[in-house]
Amino acid sequence: MNSFITEDFLLQNDFAKRLYNNYAKNLPIIDYHNHLSPEDIATNRKFENISQVWLSGDHYKWRAMRALGINEKYITGNASDREKFSKWAAAVPYTLRNPLYHWTHLELERYFNINQLLTADNATAVYEKSNELLSQQSHSTVGLLHQQNVELLCTTDDPVDNLEHHASIKKQGLSPQVLPTFRPDKAFGVQDAVTYKAYITDLEIAVSFDIHTYDDLLQALQNRVDYFNNHGCRLADYGLEQLYYSNSNDYAVDALFSKIRSGKSLDAEQTRYFTGKLMLELSKMYHKKGWTQQFHLGAIRNNNKRLLSQLGPDTGFDSIGDFSHAKSISSYLNELDSTDQLAKTIIYNLNPADNEMIATMVGNFNDGTIRGKVQYGAAWWFLDQKDGMEKQLNTLSNLGMLSTFVGMLTDSRSFLSFPRHEYFRRILCNLIGKDVENGELPADEKWLGKIVSDICYHNAIDYFAFAKA
Repeated sequence: MNSFITEDFLLQNDFAKRLYNNYAKNLPIIDYHNHLSPEDIATNRKFENISQVWLSGDHYKWRAMRALGINEKYITGNASDREKFSKWAAAVPYTLRNPLYHWTHLELERYFNINQLLTADNATAVYEKSNELLSQQSHSTVGLLHQQNVELLCTTDDPVDNLEHHASIKKQGLSPQVLPTFRPDKAFGVQDAVTYKAYITDLEIAVSFDIHTYDDLLQALQNRVDYFNNHGCRLADYGLEQLYYSNSNDYAVDALFSKIRSGKSLDAEQTRYFTGKLMLELSKMYHKKGWTQQFHLGAIRNNNKRLLSQLGPDTGFDSIGDFSHAKSISSYLNELDSTDQLAKTIIYNLNPADNEMIATMVGNFNDGTIRGKVQYGAAWWFLDQKDGMEKQLNTLSNLGMLSTFVGMLTDSRSFLSFPRHEYFRRILCNLIGKDVENGELPADEKWLGKIVSDICYHNAIDYFAFAKA
């Protein structure tokens, strides 16, 4: 059966179709947050088969397959790539109304010109056709990015990374432009004293000096911020349950670091205090550099301890958490703002119950100095689907400024995920098109088209001030 991914997919009226086709469809992609491998880009890797590029590392698909009772052998186990693909193909028809159903068929259409519904019956034909294309230069990592008109992307990198692959990409003159993002979660990951002590050793190697005191730690992190900045980095990113903040006077941060450095553990309150203080110092560094800081809030990770012990982290056992964020976010941003050291900031929430709180909170710290300085981020992770995107767009429209929004990102580890930008653009155009049809917005195609193109591309270019290639 032919796919339902038609030219007018998700576009429900003529105005929406004109907005998409005339103002969104052909814009380049700025993917300012993802988890792609810079090494794969630097070496222009060719994948041996579609399972390697499509199923490996994709915990969205893994969760769906487990829910359908598929044995782990065919998910992360030792089954062949062909067997894994066959199991996924058989699973796809049962994912209907899950975003995977849309993404799967969009990706097959856009990268492989396969416009049939994927099923167990055509799994072999799809596998062989896609593998034939993947052997060609057009479907190397760089080729796949070119196919989707990706102009710039930002990977996610640890402070100790030497960024050799980013340097190689730049030296080779490869496009798209690939920039690092500073992800310092391990620098304050003090929950496990042994692991943290080992990380500090790695940081010492990266900066070529010993780290004995808290001041040494700050100097080391400033060193790495400078290093990343010299390699084009303009963003920092965090993955947190909550934004940590403590106004306690019971602790001295240098004494806490000495305790950790000696291999002793901190209690929960000491951990919050240390983490919050260190993050504030990092935020001040970002402000000085003109960077943007991103806070991804609200995930409970590694819930299934049995399967975590077998498969490791990032394998599909994370979920939405129900944390209380408002006061800590307010206090954190307010402390930085009080000394005029608040960097450009994007806050993403994973729990949809926090939509309105986040959308109103960011508005408290827009001070007229930068357009959209503090942003309510794109629908993220479990909310990265049609309903979640529409709710995020509606909440931002109702309580903030949709026109300043910096738009979509993939947050993905897959080189086949870039049609998610198309998915977002279609949803955005349809939302505005329906408002026009309902008489809630003027039928001013030129003006609304400008708003659409700004959200899809121009706002990100202006906001992030990326280093030129």
